[in-house]
Amino acid sequence: MKKIYLYISLLFIVLMILVFTQGNQSEMTVDASDDLVVSSKNLSLREGPGLSYPAIDQIKEGQALTVVEEQGEWIYVAAEKNKGWVPSWQTTTNNKQSDTSKIKVAISQVNGLNVRSQPSTSAPVVKQLFTGDEVYIEKIEKNWAKVTNHNEVNGWVSTDYVAINEKESEEINQNTTQEKTDDPLRHFTITIDEINVRDQPNLSSNINGIANKDDEFTVLEVKNNWVKIQLDEENEGWVYQFYGTFQSNSKSEVSNDTVTIIYNGTNLRESPSTTSSVVTRANAGDSFNIVSNEGEWYEIAINSEQNAYVANWVVSTNSKQDSPTDEDEPKANRKKGTLDGLTIVLDPGHGGNDQGTAGYRGTIEKEVTLITAELLKSKLQDAGATVYLTREFDEYIDLRKRVSFAHMNNADAFISLHYDATEDTSISGFTTYYYHSYQQELAQYVNEGLASKVALRNRGAQLGNYLVLRENYQNAILIELGYLSNPTEERIITTDFYREQATLGIYNGILNYFDAQIE
Repeated sequence: MKKIYLYISLLFIVLMILVFTQGNQSEMTVDASDDLVVSSKNLSLREGPGLSYPAIDQIKEGQALTVVEEQGEWIYVAAEKNKGWVPSWQTTTNNKQSDTSKIKVAISQVNGLNVRSQPSTSAPVVKQLFTGDEVYIEKIEKNWAKVTNHNEVNGWVSTDYVAINEKESEEINQNTTQEKTDDPLRHFTITIDEINVRDQPNLSSNINGIANKDDEFTVLEVKNNWVKIQLDEENEGWVYQFYGTFQSNSKSEVSNDTVTIIYNGTNLRESPSTTSSVVTRANAGDSFNIVSNEGEWYEIAINSEQNAYVANWVVSTNSKQDSPTDEDEPKANRKKGTLDGLTIVLDPGHGGNDQGTAGYRGTIEKEVTLITAELLKSKLQDAGATVYLTREFDEYIDLRKRVSFAHMNNADAFISLHYDATEDTSISGFTTYYYHSYQQELAQYVNEGLASKVALRNRGAQLGNYLVLRENYQNAILIELGYLSNPTEERIITTDFYREQATLGIYNGILNYFDAQIE
């Protein structure tokens, strides 16, 4: 009898182990569910929700992540070996289906993206893409993607300036099929001075004619971002949709504005705030109808029953045109020695969770950049300029939002203020950075102005690959006002006297630059 009880006890223990093991396996399956994948080439897993927190690990593009918690634009995730924080804009939702029915697409994240004949920056430019434009990827070699549009090979684009997604081939076929509009009697009105009308819906096709501002045409078809119009009684042609507006046959304007997502993993939220709950995430190339505008946010229709909000600095729209100009038109009636009529955006570096660098003696960069910006603002305003700050208190502002702020305000100058740091505590001096050729002259003038007022080593006006310069179509520069990592220099650059002299030097440089534009 004792043996029977022993056997029963052992059997019960075995059964419990099996149940417990299966339960654990089930839990493991849930815990290991991969919600996101890394969409950037290299991503730092950080200790906290901000760029100033130390990196725990480096994770590569395509690695799966499991969402644990969200805080604003930051997500606490479980990677293969560690847990940590990652920015949402460097991830995308995971789609585990991988088969031959999927086709890779590239979505331009900048205006004026060059498509080149060969994978080289020295190769001829065959066309340009606008923000949100979508092309199909034929192959990828190193940092270049060979792209095609409507079955025509257009050339090569740098993968640094596009988001890469996958789409079902059936969806591609539907998108490339020329579909008649729901309302063939709609009209399209041109909103810019002059636009080419082409025989095919791409920038490399032949020009059939010219359309002028306020010209109105009957819409024949809509294909992706192109509109086929009845040019005259005998001719038809295609124009780019962003350069006009749709109207009904009765000529009462139809609300046809849409937004196109330009970054993978973009949060769509319940209310217009980065702290509100995320309804869902969208990927680059996804388009939604605009329901309303609320400050810096669009209310969009996710489906027929649900709306959400998306920030205006992570989308392109079919009604806005943010394109670079080689020259700004001169401001009327401005006299030398004043900044009357000019708009200047000051960008105090870092803020909120992103504290920037920390000095040898404990100085926090985000605090001194804001103080410096406020001093400079008062000088520029006294000279007649309209001055905006990208942040006015200790808050985190996304880099792309800072650039978008300059675009929205049509800034004549964008000045980003920073203090530097490096592991070598002997390095010292101030530096003025630019990226585009049209930013170089302003950088040189401001650098000369600084050199005339502060006694630090002048490291000159240099080329700097910073997002707030690279993605900026305004006249933008970034100034590093000295090294907080140098103990001697930190004592100097954290004084009221230095900040007063430095802002006076920047002010003089800006003034001299704009004075030189007046003949």
